[in-house]
Amino acid sequence: MKRLFLLYSNAFGGLSRPAWMLSLVMFINRSGAMVIPFLGVYLTESLGFTMKEAGIILSIYGLGAVCGGFLGGWLTDRIGHFKVQSFSLTVGGSLYLMFLFLEKFEHMAAGVFILSLVNDMLRPANSASIAHYARPENVTRAFSLNRMALNLGFSIGPALGGMVAAISYKFLFIGDAAGCMMAGLFFYIYFRKKQGHRPQQKAKAEAVIKDVASGVTEKVRSPYRDRLYLIFVVLNAGFAILFFQLLSTLPLYYRQVYALPEQWIGGLLALNGFIVFMVEMIFVYLIGDKVKKSWLIPIGVLILGFSFVTLNMGHHLFLLYIAMTLLSFSEILVMPFMATISVERSNNSNRGSYMGLYTISYAAAHVVAPYMGTTVAARYGFDTLWWGLGAFAIVVSVGLYFVVQYIERERLSLQPVVTPEAGMAAK
Repeated sequence: MKRLFLLYSNAFGGLSRPAWMLSLVMFINRSGAMVIPFLGVYLTESLGFTMKEAGIILSIYGLGAVCGGFLGGWLTDRIGHFKVQSFSLTVGGSLYLMFLFLEKFEHMAAGVFILSLVNDMLRPANSASIAHYARPENVTRAFSLNRMALNLGFSIGPALGGMVAAISYKFLFIGDAAGCMMAGLFFYIYFRKKQGHRPQQKAKAEAVIKDVASGVTEKVRSPYRDRLYLIFVVLNAGFAILFFQLLSTLPLYYRQVYALPEQWIGGLLALNGFIVFMVEMIFVYLIGDKVKKSWLIPIGVLILGFSFVTLNMGHHLFLLYIAMTLLSFSEILVMPFMATISVERSNNSNRGSYMGLYTISYAAAHVVAPYMGTTVAARYGFDTLWWGLGAFAIVVSVGLYFVVQYIERERLSLQPVVTPEAGMAAK
């Protein structure tokens, strides 16, 4: 027990207090996240939409997230990550309340788009905050801490949401609104006087002066002109299309094929958050610096594909838990290291844009994943969908192996150049 305690202590040690506070904000926010995992079930059962109509609305949510990720990254570089996060949490939280009155398809589609637009402005700003407040050697662990908080919240949110949905789906929207606004209030109170949330445009001049004084020359580039990074985010979107079946087709599969009640669906989804919460930080601490990302990430994608194939091995409840466990370990192997690659490829002047594009890749997948998954399942059946996702995982895994390997090789080859004149100037 002492060794286990020491292991956890070392894994969490050395992280800054603001990094912990950012994680606490995301924990509060995600603990109230009860709507999205049950949105497909709510649309089909409470509002009477078809599976295809539910898939379209879930895809519209992803479309709003694409726009929100782009807008959030753009605003982060111009007005700072503090203002973007404050706006997204408080205003985004209040928008959940409008769903108490939306029932028609057109109204629901418009409401979902606006909600996701505002909510997903948070992600690039939050990522920029983590990168800013974390020490360079702790960036991956800081992202893992943030994800640990998200997953702890996600283990609470769906489980609580399952119990709430059994009473009334309307209460889900009220719970999400309360969670977001509480997180926004806590964030504003703690970070309003913290240094470091200035607009990156203002900090850019200071960064340039510092680089000149130290003799370090750094090229500022746009992620939209970084061809290698563009390939990386496309492949990341492929991984996310696989992963987001967790929030779209899997709950429908549990309901329609296994006839599980809301509480059981919430419990299965909560298992994902619990496993990631318990394992990810320790894994990153023990393995993160010892195994190349070009191996960890592709293996994680393959495990994700196998988790879907597992569902075709029979009709037993324990297979659902095995598949969810595999999906959770896939998430641990892939997501923290993908975020680190984006941080390492950016700098203080363009980090908001890089993290914004990284966020957009997930948001774009949120457009494709629900529509593709529900369409294939409705037309050909869930078995065909799971086999197809397994094959797609192999393609994405191979692509990521070569791209991440090349990115890492390029990063290691780029060393800062210090000239004698710059060294004298620094003195």
